[in-house]
Amino acid sequence: MVSERSAVQAGAEVLVASNRGPVSYGLEEDGTLTAKRGGGGLVSGLSAIGPETDAVWVCAALGEGDREAVRRTGGVLEPGDTGGQRVRMLDIPAEVHAAAYNSIANSVLWFVHHMLYQTPLEPVFDAEFRTQWAAYETYNAAFADALAEGAAPGAAVLVQDYHLALVPGMLRERRPDLRIAHFSHTPWAPAEYFAMLPDDIQRKLTLGILGADRANFLTRRWAENFVACAETGLGGQCERVRPEDGAPGIVALVPERKAHTTWIGVHGLGADARFLRERAHRPDVEERMAALRTEIGGPGRRTIVRVDRTELSKNIVRGLLAYQQLLADRPEWRERVVHLAFAYPSRQDLAVYRDYTAEVQRVAEAINAEYGTAGWQPVLLHVKDDFARSLAAYRLADVALVNPIRDGMNLVAKEIPVVSDAGCALVLSREAGAHEELGAHALTVNPYDVVGTAEALHEALSMDDGERAARTERLAAAATALPPARWFLDQLRELRGEDAQEGTRPA
Repeated sequence: MVSERSAVQAGAEVLVASNRGPVSYGLEEDGTLTAKRGGGGLVSGLSAIGPETDAVWVCAALGEGDREAVRRTGGVLEPGDTGGQRVRMLDIPAEVHAAAYNSIANSVLWFVHHMLYQTPLEPVFDAEFRTQWAAYETYNAAFADALAEGAAPGAAVLVQDYHLALVPGMLRERRPDLRIAHFSHTPWAPAEYFAMLPDDIQRKLTLGILGADRANFLTRRWAENFVACAETGLGGQCERVRPEDGAPGIVALVPERKAHTTWIGVHGLGADARFLRERAHRPDVEERMAALRTEIGGPGRRTIVRVDRTELSKNIVRGLLAYQQLLADRPEWRERVVHLAFAYPSRQDLAVYRDYTAEVQRVAEAINAEYGTAGWQPVLLHVKDDFARSLAAYRLADVALVNPIRDGMNLVAKEIPVVSDAGCALVLSREAGAHEELGAHALTVNPYDVVGTAEALHEALSMDDGERAARTERLAAAATALPPARWFLDQLRELRGEDAQEGTRPA
């Protein structure tokens, strides 16, 4: 442990910063700490760069188990808990984290970028909001301080997501020698919606991102929205660079800092096909497939599968209503199709999310009450998170329903075609970031149009085996074109290779 901590303090060549780290801790009654490793693209990506890069992951303690682990280790976690990765966990005061994470990141920034506000009543940017915003600034400053302290001269720092939108600008002030990137895993709001935020907050968020050498997004659409927000919010204090080849850049010409070019990148995160296919054929998945087949019942029944968190933007309720419309309009599908709806509770510490989860359950129960028979339950709703069961549903899917109101990417849309045993048709919202890559091979829907989505479900269920197989093959190829390791390494290489462009100005 001493050598690990010394290595972190000596300076890392690559640092990743995110709200949630690759490991979380549970605290047992007897004081024992149990570590649980996370998954996802960042974990895969950081693992891919190898030990020779001297990489460190900086994250926040999220619960009492995490905070106890920080107290016992000084914040540099045991490699045995992290799968060999070097992780520094920050014990930011719980009340600061709660205000920054719940009240600003999840209740303001998430709502703005996903365009979720009911504008006649919300948002209200009052004195309480200003107190919460101060906590968000404090939270971001804690990360900037830790990164500035832990980075070697000229190190590459990759900051993740809307929780840490101010970090690049803060870090630029502390360590101008660093190469800094920011990646937005969510959509970026259009300029007219982003303008809902108070003017000074718009400016701080925009300049925060523009503190980076590279601002990276999942799709061209989200990148273009950010550029438009910068041009609108900063007015004549920024200029767009339009190189003949490559992505555009923005130069911020503001009193707050020296002129600096931020290059805009697009990196569409793909599915990890090797991991998914191997994991989907383990014994626990086979067991859950057998259980689901029993629940589905009846020979030859088709399946419509969705797997989501009960996140407001996922549009689960309208998806259920579209299935209800299908059964009403197309009675031939009654007792011939089952909707596997896995809706795993999310952010249940916020009342609006608890209410939404309850509405998902209410609508599912109403469909079953209206159409269910002794031998057929139309909706099989599961609300307890179970990754093996999700993979089992992926394999059983005839149709995948992915209809978000707005989504940065949506990896489920990419994962189901990769894993589905017999091939599946994808019904996909045009507002999902994944639509940019998968739309040509999917059945596109307007996420607000319940009748249109019901018709798309009918078309998907009616698709002949040959067309479904061909579409699945094309979907899987597009979905795996940029796996997590390459997604991460491409960003790192671009960040390290920009020395010749740094400081350039448009004519």
